[in-house]
Amino acid sequence: MNKISEFDPASYLDSKEVIAEYLNLALGSGDTDLLLSAIGDVAKIRGLPKIARDTGLGREYLDKTLSAGGQPRFESVLKVLRALGMQLRVHPVQNCT
Repeated sequence: MNKISEFDPASYLDSKEVIAEYLNLALGSGDTDLLLSAIGDVAKIRGLPKIARDTGLGREYLDKTLSAGGQPRFESVLKVLRALGMQLRVHPVQNCT
């Protein structure tokens, strides 16, 4: 019998380019919970204590809000992304007025 293990993105997120693509796919989905979870995955890989120090945000706050159902302030999301060496960009959507 084959055993199915839970997907762990940590083994694949090994460069800034791959991390950026992972976050862009989550952002492009339009699913806020998915985006927060993806940012949380990257923050955990980089180390939540370090991200907490770099952002001035509490580790518990980060752990709670960077997951499905979390409701961080937009400013907090930007701080975390900056600490991860990432930033948001806006571009026009095809076939949209």
